[in-house]
Amino acid sequence: MPDSGGGGVLDPDTLLALDRAHVWHPYGPMPGRTDPLVVESASGVRLRLARPAEGWDELVDGMSSWWSAIHGYNHPVLNEAAHGQLARMSHVMFGGLTHEPAVRLAARLVEITPEPLRHVFLADSGSVSVEVAVKMCLQYWRSLGRPAKSRLLTWRGGYHGDTWQPMSVCDPDGGMHGLWSGVLPRQIFADAPPADFEPYDETYADGLRALVARHAHELAAVIVEPVVQGAGGMRFHSPDYVRVLREACDEYGVLLVLDEIATGFGRTGALFAAEHAGVSPDVMCVGKALTGGYLTMAATLCTSAVAEGISQGEVPVLAHGPTFMGNPLASAVACASIDLLLGQDWQGEVKRIGAGLRDGLAETASLHGVKDVRVLGAIGVVQLDREVDMASATRAAVREGVWLRPFRDLVYTMPPYVTDDDDIARICRAVAAAAREA
Repeated sequence: MPDSGGGGVLDPDTLLALDRAHVWHPYGPMPGRTDPLVVESASGVRLRLARPAEGWDELVDGMSSWWSAIHGYNHPVLNEAAHGQLARMSHVMFGGLTHEPAVRLAARLVEITPEPLRHVFLADSGSVSVEVAVKMCLQYWRSLGRPAKSRLLTWRGGYHGDTWQPMSVCDPDGGMHGLWSGVLPRQIFADAPPADFEPYDETYADGLRALVARHAHELAAVIVEPVVQGAGGMRFHSPDYVRVLREACDEYGVLLVLDEIATGFGRTGALFAAEHAGVSPDVMCVGKALTGGYLTMAATLCTSAVAEGISQGEVPVLAHGPTFMGNPLASAVACASIDLLLGQDWQGEVKRIGAGLRDGLAETASLHGVKDVRVLGAIGVVQLDREVDMASATRAAVREGVWLRPFRDLVYTMPPYVTDDDDIARICRAVAAAAREA
């Protein structure tokens, strides 16, 4: 087995050999069956490769590193925030201690999220923030003496993460977690919301109301991704259905959780997707773009009613405490990322990218096997009538000098907000090439 070389730089062959032997990549077998591309550095919207791929030394990133690197890479403002915080402290435990970066971040999140979200629990990742949200809701009802309200309602087509409770509210059929059926908590599923951002189906809305009413006695919460269902299928739906859920939850005494991990921080054209619906949840989860892709961090926000309900219970604390909760380094970068976003015309940039995606992807609608082409905010999706051949589709995109990560029947892009018009056009060519090869 090749030596890891201590602290020295590994040559690509050695690195890949060690990767095959030891590294378990997401959603992949062990050992892996295909070699990943080796990235040696990144700047702006470009990933610099350790060795050329399909003739390219650099690839335009069309994925924002799973939707997180909204400002691109190696950004001077975020670098400065990280360096400055490193000089003070990179970490300190959050139990019994506090510090300025985390306090500033919590206050900033309360300031920019919908009223009346007031309290912030800082978590390690998006999936963990959903775990915390579910725990909040379950404990809230137990504290009020109603432990029977212990189930969750969601709609099909969703994705909320890969840890335990989030898996239970991912799509039970088309999702990635069918292996765990019969073991996961049994939740209640509505049909997937009708596709498309604009049309509104009153019959579907009536069905949602009826389902909440029928199960209100056992429901702790309704949890959905507002407006965009992300990794469950990149589907867009009318904000009116989120409004219907808010009204039904209020009427029948059920908490509403909105998972904004993928949609938060401007991706849909609103700072948070809940704003499209004009509603506020009882609990909200944010992550991914929170630190601009620099460090792992997420947050679960809740109203004072939820926090006070938990605090009045027999166990008056939320028994959850990640070791790296409130990490100062991640908190400092998150504050800088939020300020960087809101200090510029992010809405104009997202609108510009959306227009470029609409223009550039329009011709893909006529390709053989393309079922649908859709754009919302800075999200572009080409849906096929078949499963993607990921290896072939990825190679086709790389031949155009672009990094994409197709999945299921989708070739899609969520580029960084700093992507210029020429690179948006290149991304669109790559999406078309991947769709042809898939």
